[in-house]
Parts: sequence; C-alpha cells; structure tokens
Amino acid sequence: MEIEREIEARRERIDAVIERYLPDAEENPYFEKKLREAMRYSVAAGGKRLRPMLMEACFELFGGRGESMHPFMAAIEMIHTYSLVHDDLPAMDNDLYRRGKKTTHAVYGEAMGILAGDGLLNFAYETVAEAMAEQAADRDCLNRMVRAFGVLSSFAGIRGMVGGQSVDVESESLPPSAMTEDKLDYIYEAKPGALIQASMMIGAILAGACEESVGRMQAAGRCLGKAFQIRDDILDVTGNPELLGKPVGSDEKNNKATFVTLRGVEQASSAVESLSQDAVRILDGLGREDTFLRGLFLYLTDREH
Repeated sequence: MEIEREIEARRERIDAVIERYLPDAEENPYFEKKLREAMRYSVAAGGKRLRPMLMEACFELFGGRGESMHPFMAAIEMIHTYSLVHDDLPAMDNDLYRRGKKTTHAVYGEAMGILAGDGLLNFAYETVAEAMAEQAADRDCLNRMVRAFGVLSSFAGIRGMVGGQSVDVESESLPPSAMTEDKLDYIYEAKPGALIQASMMIGAILAGACEESVGRMQAAGRCLGKAFQIRDDILDVTGNPELLGKPVGSDEKNNKATFVTLRGVEQASSAVESLSQDAVRILDGLGREDTFLRGLFLYLTDREH
C-alpha cells in the first residue's frame, strides 16, 4: 500500500531525527553510562513513531518550514517511551516483552528501568529548553515554541497522560463491573490520547496556525486517540502475537475492563470506525489538501499491529 510505504519512509527519517537528540552513552563512560545505555535501548526498541509523525504532518499541513519541530518530535517520543518503560515495570503491567524485544527492566533491572524512564522524561524537557534558548533572538519562533512547550508539559502530566495512568492503576484494584463508560472515556482520552492530541496541536502551533485550527487539531486528536486505544483493545483479543510483538489476552489475564469487555468486539469495531471518520471530517473541514494525514488516520485505526 502507498500509505504503508510513506509511513515507513517517514519513520526512517524520524528515527534519524531522534538519534540526533538522544544522550551519548560514551559522554561520561565511568559514571552514568549504564543509564544512558538503558535510555537509548528503550527508544531504539522500535515503534511506529506515531506521535512525531503526526506532529510533522500537522506542521506541514499548516505550511510549516524548517526544523523547529525536530526537538519537539524527539521530545515527545522520549516522553512516550518513558511512559512505556514505566508501564512495563513489575509494579504496573509487569511485561517482559514489548515490540518483540525484552523490556527495559527485563534487560537492565527494575531500578535502572525506573531511572531510564525518569531520565527520558527529564531529557525531553532539556531538549526543548535548549532548542528554545537557541531561538532567543527570533521572538516569533520563540513564542510559538513556548506555547508548544506548555502543551507538551501539560498533556504529559497530571492533566493528561499521568493523570489517565493514575485512574487506570486505581481501577485495576476494582472489579471490572465497577468501570463506568465515563471513567473509561477519561482514561482513553488522557492516557493514550493526550500525547496524540499534543502532537497534533504542537505541529500546528509551531507552523503558526490560528487558535481555531489548533483547537480543531486537538479535537481530531481526541477522536484519533480514543479510536487508537479501542483498536488496541480489539487486537488484545483478536490480534496475532507475532505481528504485535507481545502476547495477546493480557487484558483478560489481568481482569482489566476495556471497551471490548464493556461492549464486545463488534461494537468496539463500530466505535473505531465512527471515531476515525469523525477525525477525518474534522481534518477535511480545514479545507486544506493533505492526503497523507488523512490516510494515516484511517490506517492507524485499521491496523493489525
């Protein structure tokens, strides 16, 4: 498929961007070398690079030029990766494999897994702060970067991803019957959805889009994020472990309430279709020609891994 070839080409470019911003494992070889190695291992383990890809595509959609989004692309992937490293820890999901490779704590130990996640989160903010300092003389660019940094930090924190994760963790101690649709909607919007929304908003902000357009990107990201997570729920029941790079059935094993457990696979599939079409309609409503972003929306919500 053409969209798959374009996604792969962009992913390779994004990998090169991220590599430029990762910490050098040899910079201080006698002290925190192991930490740097664990951080690099975590990011290099692979992934779709969905969030930086969405950021770049939205930047292009609104006529962005140059490389001002590159540090933000690297930063949001570091933040996403840190969240996965911590998700995999024994205190959370206790997973030993992700993307077909051993998880960070399985390779480096639990303590270093915690520190690698901490390091990636902090290094993401260092990366953006250094980029803003370099643009101090360009007031327009700096102002856009400050706004984007505000979105990045807010959506990654207690009002976004971390907040959603906390509610998810609390809910695991309750029977699945205690999960309400409102609470599940909040978890999905905050935990997987927050960084997707932030990615699209940041791309628009850095390109100089108006406030209304940034809001539309947030709305599209909200739909896309929820559809993406529900598709994950479906794949945990119907997916191929070899394609997913991890075992299936973990939600059932952990007695975890999901959209599938509440509504079933058929209704979950209908919800994914409806949400993805909503995201496309919001995008089409901008009146801007962008076949890649539209195709990416549909591809992500119909994926097999």
